[in-house]
Amino acid sequence: HYRPRVSYYMREQVGNFHYGKQHPMKPHRLTLTNHLVLNYGLHKHMDIFEPRRATEEEIREFHADGYIDFLKRVTPDNQKQFADCFSEFNIGDDCPIFDGMWDFCQIYSGASIEAARKLVSGSADIAVNWMGGLHHAKKYEPSGFCYVADTTMAILQLLRYFPRVLYVDIDIHHGDGVQEAFYTTDRVMTCSFHKYDGEFFPGTGAIDEMGSGLGKFYAINVPLQDGIDDRSYTQLFKTVMTAVMETFKPGAVVLQCGADSLGLDRLGVFNLSIAAHGECVKFMRRFGVPMMVLGGGGYTIRNVARCWTYETGIVCGAELPDRLPNTVYNEFFAPDYSLHPQLSGRVVNHNSRAYLNALTARILEQLRYLKGAPSVQMQEAPPDIQGFLESEEKRQKDVDDDRDKDTKEDRRGRREHLAELYESDHDQDADDSSILDV
Repeated sequence: HYRPRVSYYMREQVGNFHYGKQHPMKPHRLTLTNHLVLNYGLHKHMDIFEPRRATEEEIREFHADGYIDFLKRVTPDNQKQFADCFSEFNIGDDCPIFDGMWDFCQIYSGASIEAARKLVSGSADIAVNWMGGLHHAKKYEPSGFCYVADTTMAILQLLRYFPRVLYVDIDIHHGDGVQEAFYTTDRVMTCSFHKYDGEFFPGTGAIDEMGSGLGKFYAINVPLQDGIDDRSYTQLFKTVMTAVMETFKPGAVVLQCGADSLGLDRLGVFNLSIAAHGECVKFMRRFGVPMMVLGGGGYTIRNVARCWTYETGIVCGAELPDRLPNTVYNEFFAPDYSLHPQLSGRVVNHNSRAYLNALTARILEQLRYLKGAPSVQMQEAPPDIQGFLESEEKRQKDVDDDRDKDTKEDRRGRREHLAELYESDHDQDADDSSILDV
């Protein structure tokens, strides 16, 4: 019976950051989650840590100096001085300047880096950071509410020790930032389950985005249509992930659990229940491989908190009663006060059985090209992460003559979110059908 040692990272003040009144990203969801986790008594099943902030040097190991200089210096009070830089750094409605932004970035990325180091040291089997998983951030710019790439930085830490790392993403949006960072290496496989129609943010994640150079076939994309239900999603997930684990044989797994794939999400168009979302976490836990569990999207915050609390229980092996415990935030969970409210049925399911069967067959065919896990020559850990990235680029150039047909798709096309921003928190139950492609 698998009894993993679980580390849980939280900072009470992280819920106090505020992107702006009309912005759908609400860090307060983390406060709701932590209060449910503690009042369910889950702290008795795991070690809880208040992580240190990531240092500027750690963040610069992946991000460009000019971008980090900008992030550190810009504030709501002085932003007019930096207005000329806003287009260069993709500042706008999705990624606004808000009070304490740099502090927020250091906190959530520091927790992911610490979680990775905990797994590397062997002092935890599963490390949970619901603050992290902000998977759209790029080396040179923010994107899709994400400013620094905590997930990418965490994977780079894991690569110092583990020959192969698997990244799995169940957010409704494509994990484009992580895919882009590791597009040319065979040491990281990225596997993203997401809505894709070429328009839905971020506009990437087609099935034929498979990686390039040494990373050819190591990017797996599972593009889904509106309205996918519990049974279809979990069956697809288990089939694909069984094949991925058998083929790639990762030493560690990073699982991004964006909760915007739940039914009734403010920006989402799927029909998943909290139980089905959690079934993906439960399935990956069964492999017994060191695993980092991260947050991500999720914009109906009462359901985000329920979901991540349930999944914390799953990684701990604890059964949670459906009746939510009392917290100072009870009113968020009215009128049912349950862990598993009804979330499905709002959106018509456009994923036919024939489509899902063809999708599965195509992905399994892609995996067959790999012919088992790549052999990794374990060298001395690189003295710096940038050195690793540069060596990977050099390795790719060495084989470009053989694979010059593989071209990396442009990731920098700007796309707006399909959903419009709302006026306040009170609209989260609003009928959003007008913005859905149904």
